[in-house]
Parts: sequence; structure tokens; C-alpha cells
Amino acid sequence: MTVEVLKPGLATSVQDLGRPGHFHLGIPEGGAMDRLALIAANLLVGNDESAAGLECPFMGPALAFERDARVAVTGADLPVLIDGQEQPCWTALRVRAGQVLSFGILRGGARAYIAIDGGIATAPVLGSRSTYFVGGFGGFQGRVLAAGDRLPLGPASTTRHADRNVPPALRRRPGNPAELRVLPGLYWHRITAAAGRQFFASEWKVASESDRMGYRFTGGKAIEFVEREPPFGAGSDPSNIVDSPYPYGSVQIPSGLEPIVLHRDAVSVGGYFQIGTVIFADLDLIGQMPPNLPARFVSVDLAQALAARADLTALLHRLRATLV
Repeated sequence: MTVEVLKPGLATSVQDLGRPGHFHLGIPEGGAMDRLALIAANLLVGNDESAAGLECPFMGPALAFERDARVAVTGADLPVLIDGQEQPCWTALRVRAGQVLSFGILRGGARAYIAIDGGIATAPVLGSRSTYFVGGFGGFQGRVLAAGDRLPLGPASTTRHADRNVPPALRRRPGNPAELRVLPGLYWHRITAAAGRQFFASEWKVASESDRMGYRFTGGKAIEFVEREPPFGAGSDPSNIVDSPYPYGSVQIPSGLEPIVLHRDAVSVGGYFQIGTVIFADLDLIGQMPPNLPARFVSVDLAQALAARADLTALLHRLRATLV
């Protein structure tokens, strides 16, 4: 059985929780920008939480169903319509064969996630169905969806989950301004003490040039660098370094002007310094930050970063206890 794409939305793609273990080969983990939202959608319809669904930035698709299905839409506040009638988000919904799932105008957030019972059953690549656009593989033919595509579905769940929902207390969305916790380090010594204070004191905005590889931020003051003699193998720009590995969430500031937070599809190595890393617990929040949203970076230490990760793990446990 398949689902037919009548309208593709803006850049709808097949995503799961990613393909870890290949970053040393230049292949990023990838997967859903907002992992918690995809997990919640899968649990609502009775899927394994790692099943493949659809990631829909800013606009939703229109999908025609060949079979009865359970669907759930989580993440961004994107009005859900079944045959034109609005339905609740974060809720398990019934869709009958022949009906059309579509969406209204985005009200908040940035990415919605659609889970269908049985999951999107495209062929796995390196253990994942996630689409990696730069490599042109995974997902549906390694690309965003187009009108006329027919997405294969796995076997329908025998357990019925209609009308279940995720309580608001178990949903995560960035604030306004959003706050992203950063663990300083790596090349922090390359900027002056005043520049470090200024980086955290400034209010930034999400730039329109933000995507699955990295989120760019504008509006703050330029960062002052410590003077140096460029080392052999590094470029002449003060933000250049001899090529170094990039962790997920690392914060670059090319030429000291606009911070870039590397995300799910980021490259693994390069020649820009990184003053720190957005902590693991806040990476999902970035996936729900639309252009022009104000944002601040907040300095934390390792103990605080680990505590935030423990809080996220506890939230996942509560979500599973509610839905499984």
C-alpha cells in the first residue's frame, strides 16, 4: 500500500532518527531536526519510535491514502486537515482510504512531523531511511518529495490508537526569544574576554540562510579576535584554523560576524574555529526556530549540560509511559 503525494509542500522529506556511525567517512547522522517531535508522532500511531515519517518545514503536503490509517502530526503548529476539516495536532487521528490529509498556514514553529502507522517503508541506506540531500541518497530517491510520488507504507498496526494525544507539558518549543545553552570551549581562546561576554549578552535573530546543515544567526555585534600569526595550513581570516573535526551543535563565527550552529546534516571537518557547542538537549529546539525569531546564547558548564541531558531523558521516559 502507498500514500500518493498530491502536493509536496515546501521541502517535505522522509526522515527517521538518523544513521549514526559514519561521520568519520563524512556522512552525517542526519535524521529529524526535532527528534522528540518525530518520536512522539510515531508513538501516537503505534510505531517503533525510530520509524520513518515525513519532515515538513514551514508548509505541509497533501497526501491521498490508499488504505485506512492512523496518522499523527507533531512539532510545528501547522493546522491539520482531513478532507478539509481541521483536526488536532499531537493526536492520533483516523484517516480512511480515499481521504486526503492536508495542512493550513503555519502558526508557529518551523517543522511538522507526520507519522503513519506502519511507517514510510522506503529502502534503508546505511541502516536509515533518512534523506541526505547532499549525498543524494536515503528517503525517497534521495530528494524532497514531488507531486505524483507514491510512498510505500509498512504493515498497518493491529493496535488502535485513535484519539490519544501528547499533553502540552510533554511538548517542547523554543521561547521568544529562544535560549540556546552553549558549552564554551574548543577555540574559545581565539576571542577576547570582552568578545566572549558580548556573544552571550547580544540578542541574535535566526537568518533566512538556515537549513539542515546549519543555522545562521544575525544581528549581534562582530566578535573581536585575539591577534595571532596564522599557523601553517590555516587561512588568513582570523576565524580560520588548521582543519578540525566539527561536533554536532558546534558554533562557528566566520570572520567574527554571524554565528552558525552546525546541525543534523553538517559536514564533519573544516577550517573555521568553533567557540563552543550548543548542548545536545537544545538541538531539537533549533529545528523549530523560524527565520527572524530572536535568540540568545546562554553559557553553561559541563555539569549543567549533563543535567539538561538527564532532564530530556526523563521527559522521554514520561512520553513513553503516557503513550505506550
